[in-house]
Amino acid sequence: MGFLLRTVVNAVALGVASWLVGGIYLTGADNTAKVLTLLVVAVIFGVFNAILKPLFTIVTIPIVLLTLGLFLIVINACMLLLTSWLAGVFGLGWHVDGFWTAVWGSIIVSIVSFIGNAVFNSSQRGGHD
Repeated sequence: MGFLLRTVVNAVALGVASWLVGGIYLTGADNTAKVLTLLVVAVIFGVFNAILKPLFTIVTIPIVLLTLGLFLIVINACMLLLTSWLAGVFGLGWHVDGFWTAVWGSIIVSIVSFIGNAVFNSSQRGGHD
């Protein structure tokens, strides 16, 4: 799956989390501004997931194994908090209130991303088989 499609899936997942989880805020003058904000935030989130998440995962392998992978939710929450912080630095209208909000948001983002990736990966495979 290409960068653009992954970014759109992340943007949708972050939008769903903003909609469902109280404490994750998306602001903008109109819907176009909100969509653009989500796309930029999705790029930031994607970069963090590509670069920092593997490093965090390697460092915390013993905890991840001990918790049977549940600690990955904490790592994903940290990625959301870092994304929120950087969005604030750039003045983007997307914010996560705190750790527990980020935990719930990471669960929603993971589920929506999983579904989106599964749909797009199966549709790409279906055309080539």
